Amino acid sequence: MDIVDILLVALGGGIGSLLRWQIGRIIDRHIGSAFKVSTFFINVSGAFVIAYVSASLAIGWQHRFGDVISSLVLTGVLGGYTTFSTMQLDAVQTAGANRHVLAIVYLATSVGGGLLAAAAGVALARA
Repeated sequence: MDIVDILLVALGGGIGSLLRWQIGRIIDRHIGSAFKVSTFFINVSGAFVIAYVSASLAIGWQHRFGDVISSLVLTGVLGGYTTFSTMQLDAVQTAGANRHVLAIVYLATSVGGGLLAAAAGVALARA
């Protein structure tokens, strides 16, 4: 790890966090936040992009862009963009409001949707 990697991760993390914040605001404004659609969308779309980029690196991008893409995009942007901890907090708050079934459905669809999105990202990269 050198200073360039640190700067790339920091820059990417800032960009990803700003994207998450802005996309979350747009979704909440247009759809509402009853089911935490914004967090669901962000995590599922992030899983797709992370899988797509990772699979693309594995099939030939590594020698051209590997370290920069890995530090800036995967760890930085997408690490700042996705939010596992917010998903967990959303579920706890939903359960705390005596909406236990909704909390379980939210967690199951978030994890299941993320897995399906990641599989789709890998498949697209390999196509």
